[in-house]
Amino acid sequence: MNPESSFAAHLQSQGKLPNAMTAPTSHEHLAPHGTTIVALRHAQGVLMAGDRRATMGNIIAQRDIQKVFPADTYSLIGIAGSAGIALELVRLFQVELEHYEKIEGTSLSLNGKANRLSSLLRSNLGLAMQGLSVVPLFAGFDNELDIGRIFSYDVTGGRYEEHDFYAVGSGSQFARGALKKINALDQSEDEAIAAAIEALFDAADDDSATGGPDISRGIFPVIFTAGTDGVREIDTDHIAQLSQAMLQRRASHPNGPRARLLNGGDST
Repeated sequence: MNPESSFAAHLQSQGKLPNAMTAPTSHEHLAPHGTTIVALRHAQGVLMAGDRRATMGNIIAQRDIQKVFPADTYSLIGIAGSAGIALELVRLFQVELEHYEKIEGTSLSLNGKANRLSSLLRSNLGLAMQGLSVVPLFAGFDNELDIGRIFSYDVTGGRYEEHDFYAVGSGSQFARGALKKINALDQSEDEAIAAAIEALFDAADDDSATGGPDISRGIFPVIFTAGTDGVREIDTDHIAQLSQAMLQRRASHPNGPRARLLNGGDST
């Protein structure tokens, strides 16, 4: 029999540990996990939005966590995965971009920022293999190309540029499905905000780890936009107004306007 490198694992294989200590554990039950983040381009730049829920297994760990942050003056970062590690990665990324700008007298290009985030993710690969993974979403306004750009990642640090929109987190497939139908590249910033709110609501409707607008507690998605004037946070009152309008609209057509058409009605 091969010797165990871990003494605890050796005792467990010999049946020497109490049942409470040998019970299987899952990292997702030990640390809060955050989801869902969406990013989409609009006529003035790019926008990123995140719901506010963090979970530990089937438990809601926090109802108002922030998952979207400015990375620097012209870029944004959103986090999904192990919340503690993800928040530490965000702080380190922000400090590195600020340090580079102070030393060099100029900021990194958007490609350079995306590559730096990739290397930070790769350094976390050991923890990711243990179940404590972080999957960020990065977006920003490229002053050289005069457009908003979106980058997704995998746990190994692989970097992929997305077009028009993307989403990460447990509700991402539902959010992307919604954005396929309502997103438009030439949309205004307000239209993009409304589209992001709709996509997050669709994700929350089908994914228990994603939180929808919480009217009673006054908790709404966090939304930032990046354009020629830099990063700007969208006012919570404006998000609340759009969220309430969306909920009222959904209350009259909970399954969407298409369902009414199939039942012989009109789409209005």
